[in-house]
Amino acid sequence: MKMSIRLILVLVTVSFFTSAFAQDIPVKESDQKKMLSEKYKGKSYSPHAKRDFPSKVLWGDSHLHTGMSFDAGTAGCILLPEDAYRFAKGEEVISSFGIPVKLSRPLDWLAVTDHSDNMGFVIDMIAGKPEIMANPMGKDWHDRLTVANKEEKPEIAYEIIKALMVTKTFPQEIYYGPESAGYKSTWENIVGAAEKHNDPGQFTAMIGYEWTSTLNGNNLHRNVLYRDGAVEALRLVPYTTTPPLGSSDPMELWKWMTNYEKETGGQVLAIAHNGNLSNGLMFPLVAQYTGRELDDFYMKERAKWEPIYEITQIKGDGEAHPLLSPKDEFADYETWDFGNIVPGNMVIAKETEMLPKEYAREALKNGMVLESKFGTNPYKMGFVGATDSHTGLATAQEDNFFGKHSGYEPDPNRMDHLFMQSTVGKMMSWGQVAAGLGAVWAKDNTRKEIFDAMQRKEVYATTGSRMAVRFFGGWEYTDEDLMSREPAFAGYQKGVPMGGDLFDAPTGKAPTFMVYALRDPIGGNLDRIQIIKGWLDKDGATHERVYDVAVSDGRVIDKDGRCKKDVGNTVDAATASFKNSIGASELSVVWTDPEFDPKQKAFYYARVIEIPTPRWTTIDAFRFGIEIPEGAPVSTQERAYTSPIWYSPKK
Repeated sequence: MKMSIRLILVLVTVSFFTSAFAQDIPVKESDQKKMLSEKYKGKSYSPHAKRDFPSKVLWGDSHLHTGMSFDAGTAGCILLPEDAYRFAKGEEVISSFGIPVKLSRPLDWLAVTDHSDNMGFVIDMIAGKPEIMANPMGKDWHDRLTVANKEEKPEIAYEIIKALMVTKTFPQEIYYGPESAGYKSTWENIVGAAEKHNDPGQFTAMIGYEWTSTLNGNNLHRNVLYRDGAVEALRLVPYTTTPPLGSSDPMELWKWMTNYEKETGGQVLAIAHNGNLSNGLMFPLVAQYTGRELDDFYMKERAKWEPIYEITQIKGDGEAHPLLSPKDEFADYETWDFGNIVPGNMVIAKETEMLPKEYAREALKNGMVLESKFGTNPYKMGFVGATDSHTGLATAQEDNFFGKHSGYEPDPNRMDHLFMQSTVGKMMSWGQVAAGLGAVWAKDNTRKEIFDAMQRKEVYATTGSRMAVRFFGGWEYTDEDLMSREPAFAGYQKGVPMGGDLFDAPTGKAPTFMVYALRDPIGGNLDRIQIIKGWLDKDGATHERVYDVAVSDGRVIDKDGRCKKDVGNTVDAATASFKNSIGASELSVVWTDPEFDPKQKAFYYARVIEIPTPRWTTIDAFRFGIEIPEGAPVSTQERAYTSPIWYSPKK
């Protein structure tokens, strides 16, 4: 059928005028802003347009080991970085001992951080590499490991670790040092796996490694993460702790990091973890373990290279200790405080005077003291969570827990093994913690955006739950700012996010904090939001206080800022289930510090606590039809810790 000339002319005319109208009469951005109410904080009618602040919470794990780590591999892990990334992206994989496993939801990012020392050795040893088999100890380890059962492998692993780190009897001729071909090829494989799975905008595979300083069992470990890709990361191999090319001193690691950035033009940061296993060495107050007194150089270097701290993971919570915070009933969460981490079952016992130099909250307080003396706060750090799993599997959920290493994959007997002991106590394997995860507020899912969020400390930690949490500090927040479903507009416009700084209080003003939390869609409801404050008085003494600022179920916060009534507990141990009939799906508040002194340095961070839910031990008991071990908790209260916001009297 032929179209008439008249119809063609009409269509052309309509098209012309429609196009001309669209092109000739656009609404200018300046005019758009004039149309909008001053109370509306968006830059366009569409609240998602023209946003220039981080709007995505990205979930990940900054601390995961695969069979490339000699302790993971000797304990039975056969999964490699390739498998770890596939699993984190949501694929189903088969665990090292043959169990199908999959995450409930994919992660947004992952850093495989295999140990830098002896990297790749175990893969070649198990494979029977001729050079290793020619050494009597290497052959003995190979022969025993290849026939060992699930229970025997960890014991052989401890033996090998002890030879490397404690007795120093590891054969040097088969040691994979940073100059060896085996070490270099292993690093190339690790970087290559990250490059293969990095998918900007969809999934971020961060390059990293763990520098594992273990001084007679005292933990000073750091995970080193790269902002960069393969071009920069392959220029230098990771730094080790083994002399003469490595050192156990964190200051030497910082020198390596300085040199890396100078040589490559790239960027790196370090994340310390498990101060609770350092036996008083993680957060020194006077001198390092070497005897070197703390000085201005130490303060600036630590503050520069270590912006965040790993506060939750499989080896116990690192926020606070009940002896240091006796008025905080939530301070004792999965606390490991009986010793350090000497390879093997026996560890060096904890002494009470070690505790103030091991936990994050105390470090935040002591950092203000050191800042008053040196001008720099070395412990001005944000918080991140991670698993530290040695299974290649980033499993932090209670109902999907695959243990510290592959020897503790799910089976009916895994809870009954002796995990660690010292002269002051022991821990059975049910004491392992199904934790944690790191949450990053970023504009996009890329290496650069995630790294930059870590640098500015706009991150928070959870014990495995994926609750969404925002925390802002300023001087002008009001309840009206929370009425919007997009309170972050006011959050950024009127103050600073978690990890930020407030200076010089306006006359007559106390800081206001806007915090809100949404529960994990498949997790427990929320019990409460707390704000933890620490401050430095005029005499140089530190103090802390916990405020309940939002609580569920109509409970009352008293004049002292505390809610004395528990939320309750709906956990049914017999069925390893719970009801979300208590608590709240979301909580939010604008809170003003009632005891603010503008002359005192202070920090504030939010802690969000869920209602009780079944712990992994209860879930194991139900799924295997066994008894919950005596002493094992039946339920747990998952939680989140935001990075702090600091107040200083002067810029």
